[in-house]
Amino acid sequence: MAANTNRYSTYTTASTGSDSRNGEKEKKELWSSMLDSVASAKRLPEKNILLLGGSVDSQREFFESLSRNELRRNTDRQGSRKPPIANSFALGYTYYDVLDADQEDTLARISLYTLTDPSPAFASLIQPLITPQSIPNTLIVILLDWSQPWKWMRQLREWILLLRTVFQKLNRECSATMEEVMTVWRERGRGGGLNLDGTSAVPTTSADADVSLPVGPGEWEDALGMPLCVVCQNAEKMEHLEKTQGWKEEEFDVVLQFLRTILLRHGASLIYTTPSLPSQLPTLVHSSLGIHSLLKKQPLKHNVIDRDKILVPPNWDSWGKIRVLREGFDVEAVSSGWTADLSIPWPRQPQRVANDDDQQGEKNDNETGDEEQEPDEDEYEEPAEPDGSSVALYEASVQDPTMDALHIAGSSSHSTKLEVQTTETQQFLEKQLKLLDVYKQKNEEPTGHLARIKSVRKTTSDSLTAEDDQLKQQAEAKVLEHIGPVQFNMGGIQVDADDMLQRLKERQAFGTSPEPLSPEDETVEETPQMDTENLQAFFTGLMNRSRQS
Repeated sequence: MAANTNRYSTYTTASTGSDSRNGEKEKKELWSSMLDSVASAKRLPEKNILLLGGSVDSQREFFESLSRNELRRNTDRQGSRKPPIANSFALGYTYYDVLDADQEDTLARISLYTLTDPSPAFASLIQPLITPQSIPNTLIVILLDWSQPWKWMRQLREWILLLRTVFQKLNRECSATMEEVMTVWRERGRGGGLNLDGTSAVPTTSADADVSLPVGPGEWEDALGMPLCVVCQNAEKMEHLEKTQGWKEEEFDVVLQFLRTILLRHGASLIYTTPSLPSQLPTLVHSSLGIHSLLKKQPLKHNVIDRDKILVPPNWDSWGKIRVLREGFDVEAVSSGWTADLSIPWPRQPQRVANDDDQQGEKNDNETGDEEQEPDEDEYEEPAEPDGSSVALYEASVQDPTMDALHIAGSSSHSTKLEVQTTETQQFLEKQLKLLDVYKQKNEEPTGHLARIKSVRKTTSDSLTAEDDQLKQQAEAKVLEHIGPVQFNMGGIQVDADDMLQRLKERQAFGTSPEPLSPEDETVEETPQMDTENLQAFFTGLMNRSRQS
């Protein structure tokens, strides 16, 4: 057989195998890059809300008003139940998804971290939530309630001091991120930038497109490092304050002016909400987190006219707008006073009140060398407010009605003190027992004097009564002497009226007299003799009449 003369090139074969392997690698890299891009596109943006203040119920109301539509859409579309709200103890948590206008696409997932008490012990719970990645996607919300508006300034100060304590312990990377976030927020809505709701801030002229408005007085002087929103809940209770506490429009305007002046220093937003009425709260919160619908734009409109629908977006307010609300409001003093309020040490320690008894006790202890006794609880009070404090000015303008009642009753407590310290039950009862003994002695002293007066009056009245009886008897005797015996004819018989009355009295006395106890004491009364002559004359007269007839 002839040999096979066909030759195969080993080079060609080798080159072809290497090209195929390279092609497979490129295909794998292409598919992996496509899958990664799809996965990143489907990954939900994560936003955070740090909800501070209020009660457990008020935080639930805030969550329901914020996520009512989204939860209903998720339930209708997926048939899943609502996410639980765990906010009963310390740091709570819940979440919800924000859907687009067509209810098909999910724009973001919002996680809510809740805290009701501004205790320094909870600072360690907040600090892990603040990271360089979470700072640009976090909004701080402070809840206030219209049931106690006189406590608002004090509550705001406590929460802001707590946040400052947490932020001061962060690392340099977090601090740098906060500065960048605040720089972006200062420029938002000014000049040619974007507004909070995502719309463009159209300049007046084309020359002003690259020029941003300068920051006015009192604005962004105490920036926290993250955006802040203050929500005043239950605005329907304003009518209750009008009816029960006698509030007028002046009081409501003063409250609003204080809030706007202080929040202006932090670049914060303000909104009043009512549970039964729709509000712009979801739009304000979602816009602050950078969540905007791609299908339907929801513009954010300010409102400072309707007192129960107030909305002040960030970078909109100014001192001039605050003064216009009501004349006579010292916006400079309130703004500078807030700086003094934030400069106090926190947490504030109660101060011991020194009195004369304490000084005398210290002298006795030094002389005798005894151990020092622990001070009583009622010897402590809250430290005084700093000079020009905005909290003191606010509480002087918006007074607590319970504190007014205490002042009317004669209480000596401080006008800005919100708590009253009471003594122990046994000590209180011991003091009251001493007071009762003193009152008892005072009441017993005039009692003997009154008894003597009563006895004297009784003796005089008895003597006067005896004298009156004697005078009456003498007068009756004189009358009988002038008139003589009273007689009348009864059936032909002449009867003496006095004698008959006397007999009737004796008979009645004899009939009502009690029976004798023993036979020895019995007294047999003699039977009165019958008047036979009169009876004989009476019957004789009757017989004579019958004979004559």
